[in-house]
Amino acid sequence: MSKICINIAWPYANGPIHLGHVAGSLLPPDIFGRYNRLKGNDVLVVGGSDQHGTPITVTAEKEGSTPAAIADRYHRINKKAIEDLDIQYSLFSKTHGDNHIEVVHWIFTDLLNKGYLYEKETFQYYCTKCQKFLPDRYVEGTCPNCGAEDVRSDQCETCGKTFEPGDLKGARCIHCNNEPNIRPTNHFFLKLSAFSEQLMDYVSDKDYWRSNVNTFTMNWLKEGLEDRAITRDMSWGVPVPLPGWDEKVLYVWFEAVIGYLSTSIEYSKMNGNPKLWEEYWKNPETKHYYFIGKDNIPFHSIIWPAILMGMGGINLPYDIPANEYLMFKGGKLSKSRGGAIDVPSVLSKYDADAVRYYLSTNMPDTHDTDFTWEDFQIKINNELVSALGNYYHRCLSFTYNNFGKIPEADTEEGSKEVLEAIRSTLEEYEGCLSKCDFKKGIRAFMELSRFGNRYFDSMKPWALVKSDKERCGRVMNNNLKIVKALAVMAWPFMPRSSEKIWAYLGYEESLESKGMEAAMTDLLVGKTITEPVPVYKKVEIEVAEEDEAPADNAPFADFRTLDLRVGKIVSADDHPDAEKLFLLKIDIGEEAPRQIVAGLRAYYSKEEMVGRSVILVSNLKPAKLRGLMSQGMLLAADDESIGGTSVQLLRPTKDLPVGTKMNSGLNNTSSMIEYKDFQKVKMVVSKASGGKVLCNSMNIELPEGAPERIAAVIDGDKAAVLSDGKGCTATVDSEIRDGASVR
Repeated sequence: MSKICINIAWPYANGPIHLGHVAGSLLPPDIFGRYNRLKGNDVLVVGGSDQHGTPITVTAEKEGSTPAAIADRYHRINKKAIEDLDIQYSLFSKTHGDNHIEVVHWIFTDLLNKGYLYEKETFQYYCTKCQKFLPDRYVEGTCPNCGAEDVRSDQCETCGKTFEPGDLKGARCIHCNNEPNIRPTNHFFLKLSAFSEQLMDYVSDKDYWRSNVNTFTMNWLKEGLEDRAITRDMSWGVPVPLPGWDEKVLYVWFEAVIGYLSTSIEYSKMNGNPKLWEEYWKNPETKHYYFIGKDNIPFHSIIWPAILMGMGGINLPYDIPANEYLMFKGGKLSKSRGGAIDVPSVLSKYDADAVRYYLSTNMPDTHDTDFTWEDFQIKINNELVSALGNYYHRCLSFTYNNFGKIPEADTEEGSKEVLEAIRSTLEEYEGCLSKCDFKKGIRAFMELSRFGNRYFDSMKPWALVKSDKERCGRVMNNNLKIVKALAVMAWPFMPRSSEKIWAYLGYEESLESKGMEAAMTDLLVGKTITEPVPVYKKVEIEVAEEDEAPADNAPFADFRTLDLRVGKIVSADDHPDAEKLFLLKIDIGEEAPRQIVAGLRAYYSKEEMVGRSVILVSNLKPAKLRGLMSQGMLLAADDESIGGTSVQLLRPTKDLPVGTKMNSGLNNTSSMIEYKDFQKVKMVVSKASGGKVLCNSMNIELPEGAPERIAAVIDGDKAAVLSDGKGCTATVDSEIRDGASVR
């Protein structure tokens, strides 16, 4: 038995949690925790409501209330929503409580005594009109790195860049719109720079981390770590445990991550064993998993490990399976910015298991995914109901109507195919879930349900029961073996329906108590079964027109449908049936390289292709080209003026990690698109000078060090350079016509 400590990101208690929270950081750990309990592992799951920080005070000011009242109200609302979704915590706590404050003060004092905290004069935004220092979320402006607007002054959600006071362009106070000035103030700093070597050594063997976590973390470390302020000029939060600091509190990024440890300690006290937490936090055999959104990566892969290193003797994170964003209408779901689909409202209309199923299949694990009500309806009706639910009900109802109990097992050749299908699916399923690859895990058992439907149809039990009822019983025993295996594997994803199926099969003990091995054990032959009722039902979506209308009037709306990724060509072969086509394998950071069919043999040799960095449209619907599947499309500039036609592949100007997005720092969806959707996007390669795309004479913001020729996106009278949002642009290798189109 292994010990697993699952730490779940803390949603701010400033509004109801939405589907973005669930898909990003709440549902994945619940699936993982349930899977580990099925495996018989000792699992501790901790987290709760982040009740401090400016999101709470902003909401309180808007409502004319107090931060404490707002924080407690949404703690109760969100705790209930989480419970209604069957997301299980060992303890769902909150940061505004005596235990948490006590633990934070202990760690602050420990780090201070060891020399890892120090006092320093720094600068802070100050609004002369409001006559107060402004915390990060009280100041908004334009990101100096990628140009994103309405960015908060602590970090850009688009490109991930963090800021110091004064970095933001066009900074303004969100209350009065006044431009704040910068004033000196004293704060405590965490000596983050002291842990650079330890952190580099710590992450050196984390090749099993997701690429987004690894890339983000290594970029931070390579850029050099700077000491970070851990106090703020506010009255709401954890007080600084020193005299003379009454008007300051500990910054939320410092104290909130301590909540994982403080909640573990609180859980231990509640269970009458105050030292119990040490079994999870000081036992080196215990593995710690942190389930978060991508905007929280550096706080969990660098800052929190540094705090733990400073304390000493505490387990560091083993894995940080950070998810990307669940998008809605081209933008990130956000409570504070609107566009959120809150959980209480969704659960008032749809079953929890249906919501869990959809978010599991559409989980933004390695890239942003798009939420639409249309897709929700299609996946529930055409997959969950028609495949899994249909198989459950046809097997159980046929057995109930014709036998009334579990029939005798098939001891002949007929059961071998079924048992092998269950065994191979279980092996694939466990391989996926043990690595936190939940989308592939759910696909594995959904494919078993399709196998079950095919097996049921091929055996024709409706006819067999009339000619050979005994053999029909053996066939149905095989079908019910599949049903049982499906219920076990589906339980981490959809617990309520799985437990109903488990009960229909005659089991009185809980599914969890029987564990993962129950997927392969024999049925309770002769056990009377109760009349089954379908566990899933089709959904009909009624959404207000304004909720679902695409944001066609948004700048670069068509471009936002593209998911562009940096890739590297790992192999190039001639297409066996087409003299102009290459068959390429391209690494974009996924488990296996993408296969691409490209008409480039007239312009490049195989030797020129292999090892080349390219830009791939990764969400183009796969299609067969001359008999072979192509899983995307390479971007290339087409110049018809140089001695006929010349085609040049686009490439990034810097050596970026494979899988890096090249979406100009704009939020984009990752839903599959048709080629006709790609054709709506206008991209060109042009010379650029003086901040203009010369071919169209359009204004454009050029990153420092931009090449002579750049790829740009054109939308009416607007233009944007094609880039990663952090200074790397796209270009071509040689001379090309100004305004050459990209296809």
